[in-house]
Amino acid sequence: MTIGIWVLGDQLNAGQSALAGVDPTQARVVLVESASVLDRRAYHRQKMVLVWSAMRHFAEELRAAGWQVDYLESRQFSSALPTWVERTGICELRVMEPADRGFRRSIEALKLPVPLRWIESNAFLWSRQAFGAWAEGYKQLRLELFYREGRRRFGVLVEGEGKTAQPIGGQWNFDADNRKPPPKGLQGPEPLWFDPDSITRAVIAKVQQLDREREQVGLGPLPGVLEPFRWAVNREQALAVLEHFIATRLAGFGPYQDAMVSGEPTLWHALLSPYLNLGLLHPLEVIRRLEQAGLEQQVPLAGLEGVIRQILGWREYTHGLYHWFGAEYPALNHFGANQPLPPSFDQLGGSGLNCLDTVFAELRSNGYAHHIQRLMVLANYGLIAGLDPQALTAWFHRMLIDGHDWVMQTNVLGMGLFADGGRLASKPYAASGNYIKRMSTYCKGCRYDVKQRTGPNACPFNSLYWDFLDRHAESLRRNPRMGLVMKQLDKLPEAELEQIREAAQQHRRQMVATVA
Repeated sequence: MTIGIWVLGDQLNAGQSALAGVDPTQARVVLVESASVLDRRAYHRQKMVLVWSAMRHFAEELRAAGWQVDYLESRQFSSALPTWVERTGICELRVMEPADRGFRRSIEALKLPVPLRWIESNAFLWSRQAFGAWAEGYKQLRLELFYREGRRRFGVLVEGEGKTAQPIGGQWNFDADNRKPPPKGLQGPEPLWFDPDSITRAVIAKVQQLDREREQVGLGPLPGVLEPFRWAVNREQALAVLEHFIATRLAGFGPYQDAMVSGEPTLWHALLSPYLNLGLLHPLEVIRRLEQAGLEQQVPLAGLEGVIRQILGWREYTHGLYHWFGAEYPALNHFGANQPLPPSFDQLGGSGLNCLDTVFAELRSNGYAHHIQRLMVLANYGLIAGLDPQALTAWFHRMLIDGHDWVMQTNVLGMGLFADGGRLASKPYAASGNYIKRMSTYCKGCRYDVKQRTGPNACPFNSLYWDFLDRHAESLRRNPRMGLVMKQLDKLPEAELEQIREAAQQHRRQMVATVA
């Protein structure tokens, strides 16, 4: 009797739970490369190459380790899987629990001739049950509380053990030390990139063919530039990226992790999230290696703690919340935002705002933007411009190289757009052009004046920001963290407020009509 194991495209780890404890001689593994994913969302070209190339490389790694592996290229996995099950004569199909809720529903809808057995996921440090047990003890599920619990639970950067463990350095969070604006001429070290091998080149050719087929049936092209493609596509390369980060970037990661610099899309950022989210790296092994290297090399604690917090804290927290909040969370729209996405978002350029167009250009090049570009430029614009939260969340999923449902729903809907009304974030992360000017070089050379609120040359982030506060003043006044800024709103003369409203409305009309 042969066991069938279906490995999904974001479960590319030899230690994943559906493979664990199974004798390779008694099992048959299947991976399915389905082009139907493009029917629902037009994903960035490089994202498609990354996922499919990583899947093909993982299939080869499993074969080399003694597994019998079938790699299926199919238009629809819904037809490919039942056919494969019948052809191979397996007695049971095992699947590790998907990270994305929707994919589990799709799998459960398959008409399979054999039992389907779900295996609890080990892709994250916190199981869903463990997160739920933690969450039940709090009225407000704040990151800081969860992060401290995680540090103690896994013994990371602490002295002592268990509930009495205390943080190395005397404090849990050094975030205040990691928010420095960029000085003139700031440059980060070169990231580690890779030339495509024959497997990756074959995937690039397939994506090119899919683009031609889309054109033939009247569909628009996939977004983003296809080449040069330089991402890691297997575990060996992903581990090399981790070691390169430790050797060249970890020591400098802290101070400027929130900085945004034209021509420096990566600065000191680790570039590990795509590989963590595909399973090429496991979060605990990354955390242990960072902790070991950071302490041995006496890396500044603020930077070491900062990068570990992004993995042990934020990544685990948002995944836990995604499942804790449930299936209705994606439809939330606290502010009733309904503006369509401007054409510049799909075109990845042509907005006329230097900050947006700089980030768009970097996204177009490789599907990457770091966390402050996502939160304080892209999502901030969506928040204050009143863009439809479901449309913008889907856009993030399509365009970002590390985007998945579980990532984007909490990060965009919750943190970025406050569409959940504060279930995740304690306040809306709305900001005017002043923040972008302070934390970036983007305002230099922009056609808009960041010092002006109204008028033809005024920065749209300014009018949109104050208009956002004005439109939602009743709701925002009830938020204790918004008290100071709402007092500033109250000081604006009514005549200026009317000009701000008109400027914001005019900008929204122009953006919808803009064609790059």
